[in-house]
Amino acid sequence: MSYPPFSRRDLMKAMAALGVFSLAPGLFAAPSGKKKLGVALVGLGSYSRGQLAPALQLTQHCYLAGIVTGSPEKIPVWQQQYRIPDKNVYNYDNMHQMADNPDIDVVYIVLPTGLHKKYSIIGAEAGKHVWCEKPMAMNAGECEEMIAACKKNKVKLTIGYRMQHEPNTQRVIQMATEKPYGKIQLITAEAGYRSGGSHGWRADPKLGGGAMYDMGVYPLNAARYTAGEEPIAVTARQESVRPMYKDVDETMEFRLQFPSGCIAECATSYARGMNRLHAQCEKGWYELQPFQSYNGVQGRTSDGTLLNTPIENQQARQMDNDALAIINNSPVLVPGEEGLRDIRIVDAIFKAAKEGKEIRL
Repeated sequence: MSYPPFSRRDLMKAMAALGVFSLAPGLFAAPSGKKKLGVALVGLGSYSRGQLAPALQLTQHCYLAGIVTGSPEKIPVWQQQYRIPDKNVYNYDNMHQMADNPDIDVVYIVLPTGLHKKYSIIGAEAGKHVWCEKPMAMNAGECEEMIAACKKNKVKLTIGYRMQHEPNTQRVIQMATEKPYGKIQLITAEAGYRSGGSHGWRADPKLGGGAMYDMGVYPLNAARYTAGEEPIAVTARQESVRPMYKDVDETMEFRLQFPSGCIAECATSYARGMNRLHAQCEKGWYELQPFQSYNGVQGRTSDGTLLNTPIENQQARQMDNDALAIINNSPVLVPGEEGLRDIRIVDAIFKAAKEGKEIRL
């Protein structure tokens, strides 16, 4: 099944329609009389616990209404901390029953990548809008199934690329079109960290383990929005040194070629810390460092301009923007088609690494 391509130009139009290039207060106002949307977090791991649940205490247009977990011992802790009623608590076997619960408008899938498709579709079939963490799914076919399920059930599907809601990143996206320093020639995008002994699902290939799925979509998506165009070819090399990552990629280096001639040199790893996005142009350069941290994203340009617009909470901004797209029935900033585009390239990256040759896209 195929869907109309969602280009970088479409993204720019959606961002402009949402007003996300401006930080002026009030631009994100919902129509009067519209209620806050109830969000159920599906999966109560570290990201839900440390980032999303706290951020939902700061949002204006949505709130933490329910939870879905396979760990019964977590339930009383979450209920006490966030006052979640019994009727809004689900497990993975009865999650479909939230179809009869008007308190929940959105399910946010915060599970390992290998489980995204299954529970996104369950949420969609329950009539709930779906927010799914990145990467969207294990392969392009799974992404297409998720898009189809949401379309069939007339719910919105949004992928959790929080950086595209972040103001300094949005400025970089603008510069892809404006080209203030001339033609973009070389992009360097790197994201990684030195992992410890606890690896869990990140070492399990069936659940989407490995650096490319876990962290690699940061440099991949960044290369695409910084170039403002889609790659036409990819080469890649993967490496796994430590025994815990023998079944997945501990490090992935990949090179994207774009129609304009721009090249993106990208890397992701569990073996070394990296957090940098740099664009070298004909007449100068600009960069963000760090470019994908939960806070403190900042950068500069070759002529001394600082890219340091502050933001209180990235996840709160992301979820409020996504909630408003539902409330106003307007385009979401990062739809399923955007996640699908990345995963098509991820598929090609793994193929290029395995076959040791360039793969045309």
